[in-house]
Amino acid sequence: MAIIESLTLDVADPTAARTFYTAAFGADIPLRLRASDSPTTGFRGFTLALTVAQPSTVDALVGAALDAGATSLKPAAKSLWGYGGAVQAPDGTIWKVATSAKKDTGPATRRIDEFVLLLGVADVAASKRFYVERGLAVAKSFARMYVEFDAGSGPVKLALYRRRALAKDLGVTPDGSGSHRLSITGNVGPSTDPDGFAWEAASLAAAR
Repeated sequence: MAIIESLTLDVADPTAARTFYTAAFGADIPLRLRASDSPTTGFRGFTLALTVAQPSTVDALVGAALDAGATSLKPAAKSLWGYGGAVQAPDGTIWKVATSAKKDTGPATRRIDEFVLLLGVADVAASKRFYVERGLAVAKSFARMYVEFDAGSGPVKLALYRRRALAKDLGVTPDGSGSHRLSITGNVGPSTDPDGFAWEAASLAAAR
């Protein structure tokens, strides 16, 4: 089964970005950083989502990110689906931290249960077909609105959402152009999906 092994963010200052991410979310997230000044404006079409066990853990991670220099896009709050909030890192990447729980069952921790790459796509059905043809197994699918793939043994789960709906959920406008400043590493093989998100082979990513 196809899996995601890691993600690479193109950032202006990898050292500063690494300092931020370690302080905000810990050193163990499956994230690589490389220097790039690829032109990009507005919404980059994706978010990195951290799923945790309870609201106090959401607050702990969002608070750590804000203390480290992130900007609040959506303050953590209850919703129909649980509790969560969104922040933008100093390098421009948008992160969402959320839980399906609405009440705490223990003390706050910084434990991350799932790391999800959520892509905002123009046509969910077309993108779903692209990924199924390359070996990703569908775990959940809701018509043409949302698709979630099985992470398998990989540390990153992939999900698809309509671009405008994702932007609304994050508290940003859907407009944007230029580079996504994101590369996906896994065993799918070098390819580019219908929305321009690039996959790299593991050997290529490791060489960088």
